[in-house]
Amino acid sequence: MATILAEGKHLSKTFPVKGQGKGAALHAVSGVDLAVYEGETLALVGESGCGKSTLGRLLLGLLPPTQGQVFFDGQDLAALPPARLRALRRQMQLVFQDTAAALNPRWTVGQSLAEPLRIHNLCPRGEYAARGAALLTQVGLAPDLLDRYPHQLSGGQRQRVGLARALALSPRLVVCDEPVSALDVSVQAQMLNLLADLQRAQGLTYVLISHDLGVVRHSADRVCVMFLGRVCEVGP
Repeated sequence: MATILAEGKHLSKTFPVKGQGKGAALHAVSGVDLAVYEGETLALVGESGCGKSTLGRLLLGLLPPTQGQVFFDGQDLAALPPARLRALRRQMQLVFQDTAAALNPRWTVGQSLAEPLRIHNLCPRGEYAARGAALLTQVGLAPDLLDRYPHQLSGGQRQRVGLARALALSPRLVVCDEPVSALDVSVQAQMLNLLADLQRAQGLTYVLISHDLGVVRHSADRVCVMFLGRVCEVGP
């Protein structure tokens, strides 16, 4: 049987709403049970505002659930001491939808790729440039982009840099939040093929958040349909 890598049990997340009276809240995710199996691509689909991105962040532990539990590799994220959770974060990464906002505009590509290596103390400072060049090559970019700034890159290049930054820590689970929605159709195909190649080569597990059912049909093993914060259906 397939191994469960990440799992949400009875997950709910509410956000306070200002100006709507005392106690007003937005129920972004409501009572969700969902398992992500190792090595698969699970797509989260649904209309804008249905809770897809919030659920993705809950599964990564980037948002604390209002109710419920999140497990990664059988470990309850809320029960882990800070040092253990920090170490576990290396195995869970996020590729953001907004390629311009995801990268610090004052940092070069090389600095952005070096940051996760520095935070997790993965290699000496003198090796940052070589590791960055190798990561760029891995996602199909030229190493000479290390000295460029985000505004000097195309949208497709920025998205690949975001993917390279996520891969810097050799994760097991990558949540891709609308990874191709802002790209031209030809660049979309290149990005999707790259994700598939990396998955085969590294055994990655993806949660793919998308509203484009053509992208989902091309990439996903299973589909989870959401509506108003709830899971309506999960199937192949």
